Amino acid sequence: MSAKFTPEMKKTHTILVPDMLPVHFRLLISILSAYGYRCELLQTASRAVVDEGLKNVHNDTCYPALLVIGQFMEALKSGRYHPDRTALMITQTGGGCRASNYIHLLRKALEQQLPQVPVISLNVSGLEKDPTSGFQLTAPMLLKFLYGVLYGDLLMLVSNQCRPYELKQGETEKVLRRWQKKLEEAFKSGAYLHTKKLYRQILDDFAAIERTKRNKIRVGIVGEIYVKYSPLANNHLEEYLLSEGCEPVIPSLLEFVMYCAVSKRVDGKLYHFFDSKVLKNSIGYELIYKMQKAQIKAVQEHGVFEPPHDFELLRARADRYINQGVSMGEGWLITAEMAALAESGTENIICTQPFGCLPNHIVAKGMMRVIKDAYPNANIVAIDYDPGATRVNQENRVKLMLANARKPEDAE
Repeated sequence: MSAKFTPEMKKTHTILVPDMLPVHFRLLISILSAYGYRCELLQTASRAVVDEGLKNVHNDTCYPALLVIGQFMEALKSGRYHPDRTALMITQTGGGCRASNYIHLLRKALEQQLPQVPVISLNVSGLEKDPTSGFQLTAPMLLKFLYGVLYGDLLMLVSNQCRPYELKQGETEKVLRRWQKKLEEAFKSGAYLHTKKLYRQILDDFAAIERTKRNKIRVGIVGEIYVKYSPLANNHLEEYLLSEGCEPVIPSLLEFVMYCAVSKRVDGKLYHFFDSKVLKNSIGYELIYKMQKAQIKAVQEHGVFEPPHDFELLRARADRYINQGVSMGEGWLITAEMAALAESGTENIICTQPFGCLPNHIVAKGMMRVIKDAYPNANIVAIDYDPGATRVNQENRVKLMLANARKPEDAE
């Protein structure tokens, strides 16, 4: 029987969080710290992470599960953390993806080796309901998380549009770190609610970075959510694209949050039912969409940076090629993101996916031809990530894609 996170552990335990989006997750951790939870973001990227994953996860299980569990087990066995005073936190989407089952694989590994280490499920789908748990996801906390995702998305958006063009190397990173600290303080004081003011200040600070006006090849990154965002999972794909003189274009995390919310409403419409989950997700979606629209308006009015894709535009693009009832894994969202990227001028697209991820192979690889037929200049490559795939091979595939890429001046 796995250990349980009790209220007393809130004072004694450090909660380890797996690395997926460093910018966003640091903000989310700062929010948790305001509620008395001591959290630490794991950033280990050594081969030991993969080795521990292979020891504790069946090889048929997808690569993200292997990495997340491997990162946890490596940390616990490294001596950096005392197992008696450490807990683990993992998210569960609640969908058909195997991500919802990572927690059971993790607990099984811990029961055999470190049974005293509790695992906390972070989910909004009611997968684990325990009123006696020492961790409770409250409505105010959830609202702060939403703001954390919004600010994280904006920082990711503007830093990716600055970093490839900065004249003074490292300037974008300095501004990014400075704003991460400012936002952490804003969440403690309540100032985070003044989004209009903070959006403007963020946009102004990044716009002040001296940049070259020379256009670079823009490369969109789509695919399975963990591999798309995590440097550990995609072998630092963003850094590699920057080294090749490209501008990475990465869809926002909020898009995935909205996709999950709207999918419940779509399922209710398709299968003719209406329950509390449909109602809650419908209300949640309208709220989040309103927040996204406000951010897009702020970026557009500022006039320096390109805003994120409007989610309703993504839904409209999906309807051209695939039914919104296809919601297994990342579902129709991958197809919609590829279409929106190609339509907005980012014709070079890398689809990252764990080898053997069935939803991704169908809605990504299976839809690539459809997107290429609709956008003849689209230059799309699917790259598999798994323990046996070498970084050299993955980078060679990216190089081949870039060799076929049209330069910005050619596209004009």
